[in-house]
Amino acid sequence: MEYFELNNGVNMPVLGYGVYQVPDYEECKKSVLAALKAGYRSIDTASAYQNEKAVGDAIKESSIPAEDLFITTKLWIADMGYDKTLKAFETSLQKLGLTYLDLYLIHQPYGDVHGSWRAMEELYRAGKIRAIGVSNFYPDRVMDIMVNHSVTPMVNQIETHPFYQRTEDQKFLIENGIQQESWAPFAEGRNDFFTNEMLKNIGDKYGKSIAQVTLRWMIQRGVVVIPKSVTESRIKENIDVFDFELTVEDMNVIKTLDANKSQFFSHRDPEIIKWFSTFI
Repeated sequence: MEYFELNNGVNMPVLGYGVYQVPDYEECKKSVLAALKAGYRSIDTASAYQNEKAVGDAIKESSIPAEDLFITTKLWIADMGYDKTLKAFETSLQKLGLTYLDLYLIHQPYGDVHGSWRAMEELYRAGKIRAIGVSNFYPDRVMDIMVNHSVTPMVNQIETHPFYQRTEDQKFLIENGIQQESWAPFAEGRNDFFTNEMLKNIGDKYGKSIAQVTLRWMIQRGVVVIPKSVTESRIKENIDVFDFELTVEDMNVIKTLDANKSQFFSHRDPEIIKWFSTFI
């Protein structure tokens, strides 16, 4: 496994396993065990995914020491604010069966973000979390955290894939020493991702799949990536991306796929913000 160093010196695996949309306990536990067996050491979950316990039980059953793993979970909107964040963190930690977290993220940029960040800074300084960060924050919202607090986020997990490459966002994050992490690296199959001819032609040169090409492209851009699958063969395939390297020409071809817009929704859309408020 390769690693990127976060701005506080913590090393984060460049590739991890995500469990979004795997709420079923048995399926999630089985998939995480398959991922750990395949060599993944970074697991990404969230309280909103409703599978932290399954992840924790898989970790326990694997017998892999906590210090060899990198576990991420996220704070949901309903738990925003200083006091609620402290309580939600302990609940997540208990479900995961851990004594500390490697990375804790604010899941969405809504609600009492500043109260939550103060609580997370406190937990970070107490050694309960090795790194703290945000998710789905545009640069202006990241800067709002930076100028109002003493700890700069270590990670920003945002939608990133060939159709939404986030080039300008990445420039901002690099300038401020914040690690970009991709969710939905395969765009959840939208825009005919898995049959894209450009990506297929690149993959054919290396004997690799469209998914593997995309993961390799992400890593070479300096982006952490957390692909999700519940199919064991694909779980194994997705981690098999360290034995080839894309050329500059390959990277430039993939650049042309960028539509520079979300394949899902904008976190700045007033209607989307209103919808998220129903979870509070």
